[in-house]
Amino acid sequence: MNILIAYNKSWYKEMVERLEKANRHLTIYTIDDEEQLTEDYLVQIRPTYIFFPHWSSIIPKNIYENYHCIVFHMTDLPFGRGGSPLQNLIARGIYETKISAIQCVEELDAGPVYVKENLSLHGNAEEIFMRSASKVERMITYIIKNNPVPIEQTGEVVQFKRRDRADGNLAQLTNLRSIFDSIRMLDAEGYPRAYLEVGNFVLEFDRASLKEGEVHADVHIRLRKDEEV
Repeated sequence: MNILIAYNKSWYKEMVERLEKANRHLTIYTIDDEEQLTEDYLVQIRPTYIFFPHWSSIIPKNIYENYHCIVFHMTDLPFGRGGSPLQNLIARGIYETKISAIQCVEELDAGPVYVKENLSLHGNAEEIFMRSASKVERMITYIIKNNPVPIEQTGEVVQFKRRDRADGNLAQLTNLRSIFDSIRMLDAEGYPRAYLEVGNFVLEFDRASLKEGEVHADVHIRLRKDEEV
């Protein structure tokens, strides 16, 4: 069996290596750039499944209509369709969730579900994503061994809005728990850090811990860019 795993975060590299060691009968291909996801390439490798554990680009219609494309989304779908699921969950005070493995369809995050796994949202974002990678690994193994038929989503649909840089401004928060959560949920590779603006400076925070009556965190201070002043 040939499978393709498309990801653009470093923590999935080790996941792929573990899958290769545990499944010698598999030929696993990987891509990390949307330009590599072409019909010509897929015709060459003929994957039984294409897995998207962390993929930031729209999957073309001609791809998901002709191949078994499976997307992993960090909510208990249909709750939490849409962007920035980890950050939106924590911002709502939700610290336990599920990862949903779903069939890719035209409507975002609306496809039928192959399998779900529980996931803790404690720790910083990078720790959570690394934890999720082990869950995704188990889900991929289950799917390739059992070839399950996906089941349509049921329940109330709740949409999430993709968060932007301004949502990481700590000045808008009113309590220490929300400050701690805002720092840790952005503390991962490729994410803009939580921040405060002080005069001509931007203070960016990571490595947060919540203590009795205070938050401890590392701070990085830089000059604001001209367009930010």
